[in-house]
This record gives sequence, C-alpha cells and structure tokens, in this order.
Amino acid sequence: MNDIQTRISHCFANVFPDVPLAEMPRTSVASLARWDSIAQVTLLSAIGEEFSLDISLDDFEELTSWALIVDYVESRTGNG
Repeated sequence: MNDIQTRISHCFANVFPDVPLAEMPRTSVASLARWDSIAQVTLLSAIGEEFSLDISLDDFEELTSWALIVDYVESRTGNG
C-alpha cells in the first residue's frame, strides 16, 4: 500500500473498526451493510479532513468503494 492508501484505510478503520485492514481494498457499499448514508458522510468527511480536500456532495454519490475513493483522492492530490 502506498501512503494515500494507508491513510484512507485508517479513515475506513475509524468508521468501520470491525473490518480487518487487509480487507479494506475490497470494501464497498455493496459488500458492507453498515455502509449507510450516515457512514458515507462520516467516512468522506474524515477523508476530506485527512487530505485537506473539499469533497462536493455530487461526488459523495459516486464514492462507493475503497478503490473509487483511492482513485478520487489520488486524482485530487496529484498523486495518481
């Protein structure tokens, strides 16, 4: 894992503490019943704060998996 992936995984771990770190890259709304709208707001707020990003509400609907969030953060931080 690169630095961005590690930092995103830690944000996920704060929101979903019972998901093992090794399983984070496979996590998505479809695979995790606890990933509801409240968890989505909490998670993306934490990621926005971690990376000093202003994530628009329009983007919230699209960011439905660990992989999509990693791609988004990498593209927004110039590390993709």
